[in-house]
Amino acid sequence: MQGVDYRVLTAAEPWKPLTKRLRTAAGRNHHGRITMRHQGGGNKKLYRVVDFKMDKLNVPARVETLEYDPYRTAFIARLLYRDGERRYMLAPEGLKRGDEIVAAPAAPLKVGNRLQLKHIPVGTYVHNVEIFPGRGGSLARAAGSSLQVLANEDRYAHLKMPSGEVRKVLAEGYATVGQVSNPEHALVVIGKAGRSRWLGVRPTTRAKAMNPRDHKYGGGEGRTQRGTRRPKDKWGNITGGRKTRSKKKWSNALIVSRRKK
Repeated sequence: MQGVDYRVLTAAEPWKPLTKRLRTAAGRNHHGRITMRHQGGGNKKLYRVVDFKMDKLNVPARVETLEYDPYRTAFIARLLYRDGERRYMLAPEGLKRGDEIVAAPAAPLKVGNRLQLKHIPVGTYVHNVEIFPGRGGSLARAAGSSLQVLANEDRYAHLKMPSGEVRKVLAEGYATVGQVSNPEHALVVIGKAGRSRWLGVRPTTRAKAMNPRDHKYGGGEGRTQRGTRRPKDKWGNITGGRKTRSKKKWSNALIVSRRKK
């Protein structure tokens, strides 16, 4: 079993006004029927309200704490703005308690600062990038992730995704400078079944260990092969080996080059 070094964090408890309790559905829909199997249980956790827009422009903020967030893989930072308001943000790698950051259209190029893509130099790594200006960041929010600015032309900035794909994003949108914190998350080894249960992941029975009435792969004497040309789910729907992206998807025109296979 392998975990993450949490010694970089500076607070054990979250700021209470910025938390709320979310109801857990355990994989059930509004009818109460299980639509996503193998979910349920897990430790009780509080949701931290994170500001992905960071629309408090030209108001400097000081980093009060670096904290753990049970609802995401990255760490979060609690900001104290000069006008007295507190908000949470995604903490970039290298941000420390006491640092000062600011969100502005042309803020200084410094880790943690948020500025428009058209003012970010080529080669800079950014995260929490807006696809639609004003809606808040939606790209590169997971632990250790970042996008690289490759070009700025016309109304668009060219960004290189972690997958290697290069796509255009409106240059009016905002992005935060730096890489998302907690890059060691990719090295975590769960190590035991109980730790998965803490995370709300219930056991999964292998399909080939089931009976024929329970799954397409079930049955047979002894260890048997799958017995089908294509991977299927328990209802016979094909699950692999075919493209699922819509050919009419609106963002297809914004993809400059697809990821390498």
